[in-house]
Amino acid sequence: MQNIILNLLEEVNRPIAKIPTFHDVPALIDTGSVFPVWCGKEKTLIKYGAKKILDEVEFGGFGGMTKGKLYQMPVFNFGGLIFPHMNIILHEGFAITSPLILPATIFNNLIFEINNKLHTLKITIPDGESNVRNFIIREEGGHLRVLVGNA
Repeated sequence: MQNIILNLLEEVNRPIAKIPTFHDVPALIDTGSVFPVWCGKEKTLIKYGAKKILDEVEFGGFGGMTKGKLYQMPVFNFGGLIFPHMNIILHEGFAITSPLILPATIFNNLIFEINNKLHTLKITIPDGESNVRNFIIREEGGHLRVLVGNA
């Protein structure tokens, strides 16, 4: 087993981790979300290497259905979890305390612990799982589907 530990911001009441392996971007860990969502500026996401795949995708969340753009990151490194070609939805203008929302679905087949007392996020990679992961969003029949697992 391998452990990855990230510090959570102490000044907020939500589980937000700064990602030192991804431009020190703060990311909200959302246990109810399915898709990673970039709520910051589109030009910043592009500066980080993202390429647009679809101009418009409809997805659920934020109190109902909304629309965004589907992007692909060449590599997303989340503290040692490597996601080659990870998909992310751009939804500019949604004001939250961090520009990135990461869904708990990225931890599929992993163990994650949000420790509010110690302000840490601990991710355990069990034996038989890899730190190199797939996270792919596909549109099928007008619905978005997520494929997650070892790369």
